Order: sequence, then structure tokens, then C-alpha cells
Amino acid sequence: MTVTALLVSHDGARWLPAVLTGLSGQTLPVDRVVAVDTTSRDDSTTLVRDALGEQVVLDVVPGSTSYPAAVRHGLELAPATGDDEWIWLLHDDSNPAPTALAELLDAAREHPSVAILGPKLREWPSLRRLLEVGLTITGTGHRETGLERGEYDQGQHDAVREVLAVNTAGMLVRRSVLESLGGLDEDLPIFGNDIDFGWRAALAGHRTLVVPQAVVFHAEAAHRGIRRTPLTGRHTHYQERRAALLTSLANVSSRGFAWQYVRLFLGSLLRVVGFLVVRSVGEALDELAATLSVHGRPRQVLAARRDRADLRQGDPADVRRLLAPAWLPYRHGLDFVTDLASAATSQAADVAERRRLAKAADAPGAGPGVREARRGSGTSADDDEDAYLTDSGFVARFFTNPVAVVLALFGVLALIAAREAFGSITGGALSPVPEAATDWWRLHVSSWHPLGTGTDVPAPAYVLPFAFAATLLLGHTGAVVSGLMLLAVPVAAWGAWRLLKVVGRLVDPLGLPRWLVVWGALTYALVPVTSGAWAEGRFGTVAVAALLPWTAHAALGFVDPDRDRRWRAAWRTALLLALGAAFVPGLWLFALLATAVVLGAAAVIAPRLLRERDSWGPPVVAVAATPVLLAPWLLPLLTTGSASGLLLEAGRLTVDQVTFGGLVTGRLNDLGAPLWFGVVLGLLALAALIPRRTRVPVLICWLVALAAAVVSGLLSHVTLDLPSVTTRPSLGLFVVILQGTSVVAVVLGADAYLRRLADHHPWWQRVVATALALAAALVPLGGLVWWLGADDGADVLARDAEQSVPVYMKQSSLLGQEHGVLVIGGSVDEGVTYRIRRDDGTTVGEDEILTLADEDAGLTSDVRDLVSAPTPAVVADLGARGVEYVVLSSPADGRISSLLDATAGLEQASAEDRTTRAWRVDRPLDPASLEGPSPWWRTALLVVQGLAIVVVLVLALPTVRQRRRGEGRDD
Repeated sequence: MTVTALLVSHDGARWLPAVLTGLSGQTLPVDRVVAVDTTSRDDSTTLVRDALGEQVVLDVVPGSTSYPAAVRHGLELAPATGDDEWIWLLHDDSNPAPTALAELLDAAREHPSVAILGPKLREWPSLRRLLEVGLTITGTGHRETGLERGEYDQGQHDAVREVLAVNTAGMLVRRSVLESLGGLDEDLPIFGNDIDFGWRAALAGHRTLVVPQAVVFHAEAAHRGIRRTPLTGRHTHYQERRAALLTSLANVSSRGFAWQYVRLFLGSLLRVVGFLVVRSVGEALDELAATLSVHGRPRQVLAARRDRADLRQGDPADVRRLLAPAWLPYRHGLDFVTDLASAATSQAADVAERRRLAKAADAPGAGPGVREARRGSGTSADDDEDAYLTDSGFVARFFTNPVAVVLALFGVLALIAAREAFGSITGGALSPVPEAATDWWRLHVSSWHPLGTGTDVPAPAYVLPFAFAATLLLGHTGAVVSGLMLLAVPVAAWGAWRLLKVVGRLVDPLGLPRWLVVWGALTYALVPVTSGAWAEGRFGTVAVAALLPWTAHAALGFVDPDRDRRWRAAWRTALLLALGAAFVPGLWLFALLATAVVLGAAAVIAPRLLRERDSWGPPVVAVAATPVLLAPWLLPLLTTGSASGLLLEAGRLTVDQVTFGGLVTGRLNDLGAPLWFGVVLGLLALAALIPRRTRVPVLICWLVALAAAVVSGLLSHVTLDLPSVTTRPSLGLFVVILQGTSVVAVVLGADAYLRRLADHHPWWQRVVATALALAAALVPLGGLVWWLGADDGADVLARDAEQSVPVYMKQSSLLGQEHGVLVIGGSVDEGVTYRIRRDDGTTVGEDEILTLADEDAGLTSDVRDLVSAPTPAVVADLGARGVEYVVLSSPADGRISSLLDATAGLEQASAEDRTTRAWRVDRPLDPASLEGPSPWWRTALLVVQGLAIVVVLVLALPTVRQRRRGEGRDD
């Protein structure tokens, strides 16, 4: 029985002295040593020569040589000495204990039929933690050791037993078996070749034993990323996962191959999601790349299976018993979910503890120890949560907390006041919703829309979140719009509550009084209602009003002292900014202007701050990432000449009636609340400038409001000449911004007034402050009462601006896009208008496309001829354009109807009432009349958007710092 030690090294000088000492110090020496170095850049070869001298056969091969190829080369350097020769494989970071080889050979003598033996691996440098006592693989490709994480060696796994495989670090294998199996698989260059070799050996009828009495200490340098090689680079996880997938698919039985192929593919995609959840973006990408590498090369998998087919000589049952149990992957999944839940619970407990310390520090008589504990707790804008939410006595604390009761009561009353939004709502800026979520998805991904006579104007950006929300709601599209109108006010109140609490702490370490924050949150939440936006169905303004405080709250993270929090705030702000800009594009334009002004001011006031990328980078990234997130809408909007859409908002066009007084008082139209609510808020904002203590932050609010007022004033003089109508830019956003800054200013000024009153000022100041407080209280209370009793909004939302057509025409239009209905309105004297109704009519998401679509001069000419001098050729052209019916809406002009009655190719059809006339086009309809181009770059933009959304979502999540396996170990 002879033993040849085969040592493979690559940049292992930091471990080799100990490894060579362990090899030379074996109680049962090896007969010869073969060393293969893969072009180390350190002194590895010198160390081997100096330590082993002439005993070693050393050769250097290229650095790209795989481990299996290096082993094969080592065997070529040492010709076989007989039938009973054993090969002892060692890594340059695996240090054998003095008796390791002797224990392995003793086990070989006791079990003559065994072909492969492996030692117990313990962690190096801790020397006590177990790494492996034999190996197997689960059905999901997970390398299974059967050990607990961080388990210490206490002799609990010291029984010699049969296993599927052992690590190549210390593996003792018969040379004849190694060569008969073709050596290690070169398709697995660095990881996974040990399990694959053991699996192939089991298929061939050979046995593998683990001998725990033999101990080898392993540093796992490549696995832990301590050492980079040309084979792994920085993508260790990619190589490991690729090896696991290929090993599993190459060796699984023929009966289970199809199921295993699908299972591993879907499971890998699930693992990608899991890595993204914990913000391990690099591992997620490596996982995806490994999956595509293996599943995208089925020929490689099939070739590997053919190579192994000739080896299947043993009993399949003997191999199955060596694999991991079928239930083990599910236990690992449960452990992962448990770890996530534990981490979330610990984070919530930490937040609650910081809040408790903060309150204790603010309490009278708090000692320096409590204040110091608060300073060390690291409270920030991200941790602005109510501590009582984590307490077990939530219900009891809720009913004994007046603030919580008031906020909950406000939410209930807001839902009651918004009762008209339950069910399907149309009218004002709201069109009917489409039948299914797929309609929104189709609208989002299509580059050519069969609306009117066809157009390439992109779908509005809000269609994507609407489609996603409708999909989550199992296709209930009506619930998306209704939910937006119902929940916008409570969500705005919640966001304003969080924002004002953080603003208060930035201005005053003690924070703002809770009742003052409640007043500000409720007052702001009613802005979309009191402005008239809600009653008019302007869901774009309503959505932005709900998102704006959350966006501002995220942007406050730019001033966080922690670098990671600042960058996380950048991605969170970008996501919210893009979502708001999807409804009102002007939000991004205003954010772009605000960022330029702030950075310009910082360059003048504190130029040193702008020298650090972590200071100016987050706001710039937040603004710059928004166009990428909106790319499938923004770029086509510009290339199709529809840039006017940047100054409009979501929904049907409405006529803004904003005057100077309306802008100051926050009123978009006559559907808003009485003006005196806005007047009181404006006067309170002026009074907030008086206290010197908060004058600077209040002045900042006024400057923001002034910028919004100037921009809105300029836009009010801009005229947008759209193809179908001439209008002015939407100003709802600026009304919301002005009202929001006024609320923040009033809250800050009121805090200063309250603190002055606490200092026992004269009675008349108390009287004035009381009067101001009563006036302020009337603003949210009066607004809510007005909303509860208002009915104007119901009338507007009940009206559908789109004229109806007979039911049978609607049903016919559902048969295909070519079954369009040409609806003509007006008269010869007053002018004629027209539109084409297709499918289920104009729905939410299509109004903006039709508004910006260029006029079809050919169809306009046909309609002109149709109402003045119709000919059979004009009727034929209508059929070619996909028009099946012509409807002359009520009241029908008699001169036009008489002409159409006498036109060949038009057959009279029934209408809804006597004053409406209808005709059917008796000419062939062209199904291809509405087809248009689908450029590849529009698809590329969708892919970019999808990837950008995933990346931003992941980067916006809290950072999960996973400790490397090599960190924190005992020396």
C-alpha cells in the first residue's frame, strides 16, 4: 500500500508553511509528493521546494488551470507504482493533523472494499469549529454537511460511516478508481467537483467513508473570498451555484431529471428574489447568471449525463439513501423565513427601545446617563415609528392614547366622506376603467395603440403601477381607482404625521407637541379635497398629494450623518419621486429645479460639502434616476413630439380656474371648500414669521412656496397647443406644494408660540394665542365637516363626459379594433367635432394618448366631406379605416342627417333616442387598418425600466450586513 500526496497550490504562501509542516510531520509518512502550482504570484513554489527538497516532484502550470486539470497533470507527473496505490489530495490551505494519514489508512485496511476516504474538516484558524464530516446534496442543489452553523467539535460525529462524498481537501482515493472514473470533472473547475466525484463513484458501485478520527484543518480560502483566482474572480457565489446545478442535473436519475430541471430553475428564481429581499444584489445576480449558464446550455447537461450513463452499475437505491432527505430543503426555507422574521422583530425592538430612551431623555429630571443612552441609540428619520405598535398591550394603549383615537376617527370619517368612491366612479377627469388588468399591461408594453386611427404616443407612466395594483387585486381594475380616491386622504395624513415629527426633531431636539403634529397632518391631508381636485376626479393631483409628504420624508435622509442611510434615502426618494411624476410629471421638473437651487446655494454657503460625493451624490442620484424609472414613457414622449405632456397631469383634460386668489387659498375650481379655510391658513403662515426662534425654518418654507408660486405664475401664461385642443398647464401640483409648505410653516411657528406661553408671558399674549389656536382648529375641522356634507363632487363624478352610443354598437366594437364607431357632434353652423370609439371606449390611461395624438388629416378630410358632400368613396375609406358605424349625436343636425341618408354605402341603424341618428357602413372593414410599427428600442426601454425598478427597490431596502464566514472567528 503506497501513498502519493498530491498538493495543488495557488498564491498560498500564507498557509503553506503550516501545511508543509503538517505533511512532513505525519506519523505515517507518504511515499512521495507531487506538487502542482498554478502560477502563483507569491513565494509558494519556493516554499514547497525549500520544505520538501528532492522528495517533491514540482511543476508549474498556467494560472487558468482548473483544479481537476491540475490533479490530472499531477498524476501524469507521477507514474503508477502498482494496483494498491492511494492518492492523498491536499489543498495549499488544508493542514493535516499528524495522525490524519495514519487514521485514513487504518480505515482503508478495515474496509478493503472502500474506494474513497475523507477526514473530518475543522475550521482554520479557530481549529475547533466543524466544517464537514462528509457531504451530500439536497434536491435544490444545496451542499449539505448535516452540521449546525458554528457547531463545535465535541466528538459528537466521530463514527466512521458511509457518505455520498468527502471534500478534496484531505481526500484519500484509490488511484485506479480515480483514473477509471475519468478523474475530477473539468466542467467543475474549482467548486462542486468533490460531490460530483463521490456521486459518480456511488453510481459506479464504489463506497465512500468519512473517517472523523482523521482531522484536517481547512481555511476555505476560495469559498470565503479570502483568495481570488482567475477561475472565480469576484463571483464566488456564481461558481458555487453553477457547480451545484450542474452536479445535480448531471447525476440525477433519468426518471427524476425532468422534474429536477424545472424545480432547480424555478427554485433558483425564488432564491434570486430572496437575495434581493436581504439586499444581496451581487449574490442575486450571480444566482441568476449561474441559472442561465446551466439551463441555457442543455447540450452541456445532456453530454454530462451521457458520460455518467456508462457508470451506472450500482443499485440506484444505494445512491438515493446517501442523498439528503426530501424534506430538508423545506426546513432550510423555513429557517430562512424565521431568520428574516427574527431580524425584523429585533429591528422593531431596537426602534422601540430608542424611542423609549428618547422620551426618557426628554422627561423632566432625566439624568445624564439616560441622555447619553439616547445619543448612542442612533435615532433617525428611518426609525420614526410609534413604539407602542410593538407592545403586547396594543389595544389598551390605543384607546388610552387620544392622538391615536383622533387619527383613527379621522380615517373613518374620511372614508365616509369619500363614500362616492366606493364602486365604479367616472366623470370629471376620470374615465371608466378597463375590463381587466391585462388591458393596462397591454397599454403599457405596446408602442403602437389602436386608438382613433392609431398613434405611437406612449401610454402615461401611471399605467404601470395601476396594472401592477390591479394584478395584485386579482384583476379588479375598478378597485384600483376607487382605492386611490378612498385612501389618498388617510395616506396623506399618515405621511404628513411622519414628516412633521422628523421636521420637528430637526428644528428642536425635543420635537413638536403631538397635538400640533396632528393638526398639521389632518390639515394637509384635506388639501386634495378642499382644493376641489377630489371632487373633479383629478386623481393625478390626489395621488401626488398623498405621495408628497412621503417623498419629502425620504429626502430628509439626505442630511443623515450615516453614509449608508443617505444613499438609501436617495433610492427611496427616487422611487417615490418617479411614482409621483407618473401621475404629475411636473413633480420631477420641480424636484430638478429645487435640487439645482439647493446645490447652488450650498456651493456658495458651504463649498466644502460639495467636495464629498456622499454629500451631493444622493440628491443628484434621486433626481437622475427618475427618468430611467420612467424611460418607456419619457423618451417616446419626447421623440413623438408630445413633450407638452410633461406639463399636464393624469386623466382627462380639465379646465383650471386657478386665479391668484385661488392659488393663495389653495383652490383649483368652484368645487373646492369655501375660501375662508384657505385664507385662515395663509394668515397663520404669515403669523409664523413673527417668532424669532423658528424664523429661519419658516422662512425656508416661504422660499419654497415662493418658488412654487413663481413657477405656477409663469406656467399660467403658457398656452399648450395640443392637436385636439388648446389648454394651459396643470397647476394642481403647485397648489398642493403651496398648501403643504404653509402647513409646515404654521406648525413650526405655533411651536414657538407655545414655548413662549410656557414662559409666563402677559395675559394678552395668551388671549391672542388662544384666538389663533381656535382659528387654526377650524381649518381641519371645518374642512372635514364640509366634505362630509358636500354633494357637488358626487354630481361631477356621476357624469360621464363621453357621449353614449347604442348598446349593440358597444357590443360590436368588442369584436375587434376594426369595428369602430365614428361619433359626430355639433352642426354645420357651429362647427363639427368627431371622435372614434373602439373596443370598450376610452378608459383610464387612454385619455392622455388621445389628447397628445396628432390629428389624422385624412380622417378630418373624410369627416368634412361626409357632412358636406358625402360620396361612396368617402364611405369606403371609412371602412378601410376600421369604422363600422357612424353616429350623429343628439341633437342631430337635419342637414347632415339628410345627406347621410342619401349616401350609398350607409345603411340606417337604430339609435338610443329620436334626436340621435346612426348609420352602418356597408363596406369591407380592414382588420389591419390600425396596425403600426413596434420599434425594438421601445422594448429595450421596457427591459431597462424593469431592471431599474428592481435595482432601486433593492437599494432602497434596509441594509443587511451579512458577516463573512471568516470574520469573528476564534484564533
